[in-house]
Amino acid sequence: FVVRPGEKVATDGVVLEGASAVDESLLTGESVPVEKQAGDEVVGASVNAGGRLVVGATRIGSDTALAQIARLVEEAQTGKAPVQKLADRISAVFVPVVLVLSLMTLVFWLIEGSGSAFAISAAVSVLIIACPCALGLATPLALLVGTGRGARLGLLIKGPQVLESTRRIDTVLLDKTGTVTSGEMKLVSVETAAGVDQQEALRLVGALEDASEHPIARAIADGARSQGDGLPPVSGFVNREGTGVEGEVEGHHLLVGRPSMISNGSVDGSGPDRPPQTLPAGLESALALARAEGQTAIAAAWDGEARAVFVVSDTVKQTSAEAVSELKGLGLEPVLLTGDNETTAAAVARQVGIDSVMAEVLPSEKVDAVRSQQSAGHTVAMVGDGVNDSPALPQADLGIAIGTGSDVAIEASDLTLISGDPRGTVEAIRLSRATLKTIKQNLVFAFMYNVILIPVAMTGRLHPSHAGAAMAMSSIFVVSNALRLRSFRRSF
Repeated sequence: FVVRPGEKVATDGVVLEGASAVDESLLTGESVPVEKQAGDEVVGASVNAGGRLVVGATRIGSDTALAQIARLVEEAQTGKAPVQKLADRISAVFVPVVLVLSLMTLVFWLIEGSGSAFAISAAVSVLIIACPCALGLATPLALLVGTGRGARLGLLIKGPQVLESTRRIDTVLLDKTGTVTSGEMKLVSVETAAGVDQQEALRLVGALEDASEHPIARAIADGARSQGDGLPPVSGFVNREGTGVEGEVEGHHLLVGRPSMISNGSVDGSGPDRPPQTLPAGLESALALARAEGQTAIAAAWDGEARAVFVVSDTVKQTSAEAVSELKGLGLEPVLLTGDNETTAAAVARQVGIDSVMAEVLPSEKVDAVRSQQSAGHTVAMVGDGVNDSPALPQADLGIAIGTGSDVAIEASDLTLISGDPRGTVEAIRLSRATLKTIKQNLVFAFMYNVILIPVAMTGRLHPSHAGAAMAMSSIFVVSNALRLRSFRRSF
């Protein structure tokens, strides 16, 4: 089957003819398109960003990589155990104990000879005082108020039990592309040779790249367009599949693409058989620095000489470093988990302050990464946005999806950050801890109330009407304390 520029690859296969850059970020999270040529494998649902490809299908239907991811998601969701509520476990023991105490009170006062009316009154007072209203309300009411407050703060929580999971988290796995970074290629810098005006270089190269559909070309063109000046027209545009582009802009013959193409090809239009050209020292340094930072560098030449290097990259979100810092402040261990290469992942981790990195991880391996952390005794939160993250989200103790990401990731998660701001992860954990504190306060009060007043009721000194009033007041206290969560404020 034929895959034209801009079209999705119909199914998994092998390239038979042509060369192009293919955007596989849907599955791998890799923001930079992968160059493909004859003999290379392509994955169904990836997007052809460059030239025309002829692909021979190798897997279809349930055998494709995308179908396998869907199967992993389903297995992880169905294998996740529900969270048990603390109050339910306590009530299972508390209620039978109270019934026994009430019966003991009735029997004691009957044997003691105080009369059946007094004995029944004392036994009933025990039951009324110990009526587990406050105990039963302590956990679910606080969870419901916390869930509602989370929705107002842009944290969509699928169920109250999610807040119970959140409070135990000690490790946070952060996907790189789309979560820590913007997920879009942007122009980072322009380095020019001596005597070359930077703005003029960006204007000329941006005009040529504007004629290309490649994501890197679009990043350079957008950067040139942001200067405010219009881009000049292009003539004789030629796409050199897998290497770069060339064309005429304002009388200049431009060649833009991989540095190797500039070095080995013709920079003045005279043909590819000329001797290899050496890039100026300043441009070579810019190339080396970009590679060290995990960025993508594109070289440009015109009028017979290499004149500029354009550096593009998936930029880090402005709030990512702050989010990582706050996670550490909460005593959590952030880990960068990505399908990108080691160099790019390490560079992003340095920018945001993450010490632990797991790079070149495939979607199925992300599930294994979560399981390995859980096997080591950690309670894990997974934060992601793409289809490639969706199998790991339900496997984690807490799955957090970025609201600006894919629908399948949102569906597989426990909690969704509407704004896409990674600091929302911090707010979710802070809110869960505030909710847990409220639950503990309610449970302590409910127990103290019972510990003090049940013995009093057993002595027969508490009339059933007074016991009913005390029981009602305990419920009012629990409700009022839970409603204080409505005043929870975000930290940013």
